[in-house]
Amino acid sequence: MPLVLRYRGQTSIPVEVEGFLPEVVRGHTLAQIERIEIFHGNQKCALGDFFSVSGSADDACFEFEGDLSGVHWIGAKLAAGEIRIEGSAGRHVGSEMTGGTIHVAGDVSDWVGGEMHGGLIHVRGRAGHFVGAAYRGSKRGMTGGTILVHGPVGDETGHTMRRGLIAVGGAGDFTGLNMIAGTVPVFGPVGTRTGANMRRGTLGLFGEAPVRLLPTFRPGNCDKLLVLQLVFAELRRLGYPFDESLCERAYRMHHGDLVTGGRGEVLVPA
Repeated sequence: MPLVLRYRGQTSIPVEVEGFLPEVVRGHTLAQIERIEIFHGNQKCALGDFFSVSGSADDACFEFEGDLSGVHWIGAKLAAGEIRIEGSAGRHVGSEMTGGTIHVAGDVSDWVGGEMHGGLIHVRGRAGHFVGAAYRGSKRGMTGGTILVHGPVGDETGHTMRRGLIAVGGAGDFTGLNMIAGTVPVFGPVGTRTGANMRRGTLGLFGEAPVRLLPTFRPGNCDKLLVLQLVFAELRRLGYPFDESLCERAYRMHHGDLVTGGRGEVLVPA
């Protein structure tokens, strides 16, 4: 039985639940959980002030209910267990997590999976900016794990990404900015300056609209690629929807960004 947390807050001030994780409260009574400190703006308060709590904490599974778009840091630094969000959520969902799974039925705001190191985040709706990205001043963004977003996302997806998989239904500007390694398939429109300053890694641009890459990318061979079959197989296994006809197409490989060595790959359907 999961621990069910129904949000009943009526406030426009951010509510932050950083550190409230399945491994932290396992074995706690409901009364103890309700007394856990969270933040309402810059003020400490009890979890029970904003959430009604039921179920059990023994199964390392949380289930959040309600409109949590003003609740931030859900699942941040998660190491194990499962979190299900039956609605939308705020910023920093799964930031810096190292393991476990997070499933979101609705939308999420910025920084989902920011500097993520492992585990799985699966968002059925849209996401904001900086998916799997590095925080300002950091040398590394996402270093492992998987982020799946069915809908479109904002800017700087995979910024300074070092390892892992991010699949999105469309993306804004600067996708793959400063990318070091990893894989980012985009199944929809993409904005400008895609792959700017990328050093290695793979971007797959699978939308229907024509793609205009920076002039610092050089077109290469056109072929069917085994590596994409492996990526598609993993997405299929995880229940991520995409057009199966993409598996049969040939792709043009573009090498870049030439200003940083040109070892990155951008794949575009031929």
